[in-house]
Amino acid sequence: QVELVESGGGSVQAGGSLRLSCAASGRIYSSSVMAWFRQAPGKEREFVALARWKSSSILYADSVKGRFTISKDSAGNTVYLHMNVLQPEDTAVYYCARGSQYSTSEADYYNWGQGTQVTVAS
Repeated sequence: QVELVESGGGSVQAGGSLRLSCAASGRIYSSSVMAWFRQAPGKEREFVALARWKSSSILYADSVKGRFTISKDSAGNTVYLHMNVLQPEDTAVYYCARGSQYSTSEADYYNWGQGTQVTVAS
């Protein structure tokens, strides 16, 4: 079983930036899909971005397109989420996830990290 550990969360002012990291222990198969989800207080968890582990296929939620970038370090078994121009509505717990389907549904992901809090002040 692959363990996912997120880091990099914190508190920033609106317009600021953060970079989240997701370190994976164990082997990530080339067919894997790595994704970021987030859950704001009182809301359901929602898709943010995904990337196939061994290809350039990437997908973003409309709400973050143009502001967030997902990237991978295959050698380091790490996935990143670069977040720019952060807004208060981006405040949430951010989760890293691993699955095998190119999917925006959390039901298709079977490995989850513990989450990291991102708070954006106005």
